[in-house]
Amino acid sequence: MAKKKSGKKGENSKLGRSDYYAQLEQLQVELNQLARWLQHHAKRLLVLIEGRDTAGKGGVISAMADALPPRVCKTVALPKPSEREATQWYFQRYVPYLPAAGEMVLFDRSWYNRAGVEAVMGYCTPAQTAAFLRQVPVFEKLLVDDGVLLLKYWLTVDQALQEERFAERLNDPLKRWKLSPVDLQARDKYDAYGDARARMLRATHKPHAPWTLVNFNDQRRGRLTLIRHLLDQLPDTALPEAQIDVPMLAHPPKRERFSGPLKPIKSV
Repeated sequence: MAKKKSGKKGENSKLGRSDYYAQLEQLQVELNQLARWLQHHAKRLLVLIEGRDTAGKGGVISAMADALPPRVCKTVALPKPSEREATQWYFQRYVPYLPAAGEMVLFDRSWYNRAGVEAVMGYCTPAQTAAFLRQVPVFEKLLVDDGVLLLKYWLTVDQALQEERFAERLNDPLKRWKLSPVDLQARDKYDAYGDARARMLRATHKPHAPWTLVNFNDQRRGRLTLIRHLLDQLPDTALPEAQIDVPMLAHPPKRERFSGPLKPIKSV
């Protein structure tokens, strides 16, 4: 006799818009508690967000950063190296963006470009990639030993969905800027990127700096999963709420007034 379906939503089912925003709002409240905790204890949090093109890196970063004070949460998305940067120690251009006390820094791609796009597209030599894979565990161990809280996420996406998202970007004027010639060239290198990722994970998944893979075939569910996991990796970050009293104005509210030639433009 066939088992009756339970009707319970699985992790592969699409998450509705209203359910997503309801859950995201609660997580964003906890992210704000995390921000206060970082400042109160002078902690430094560094989060690396990696993944294939269209996986959803920018979306999950926005879901976190948009709800946090910009002085606490900073996002980093570096362009390709300049001619001068290309001659420096590989990690050098990333160091100035590392978090200071009380800060959370989100990297939209990071030094792992050397193990991914640079290796696959031939922007560096195999020897340079091999040297990077030897050095990065040491570099990250130095960060962790100095007290940096380091979390590394790889967002996974199937190629069929990646193709759908490429088409969506091509047809949406507000998203077309996300498409680059490198993205289009990478479409024929799905397997090569997978091989590069496997090599990277083998070399850099260490106890002091482990990787966490998150399914982003459903981007809404992926965002919630990643943020929940991030919050769960840290101690209880809830702090007592400061009591804030807002007394009544001692006079009637005043209107904004202007003098001189400058006036606000007309409202639409």
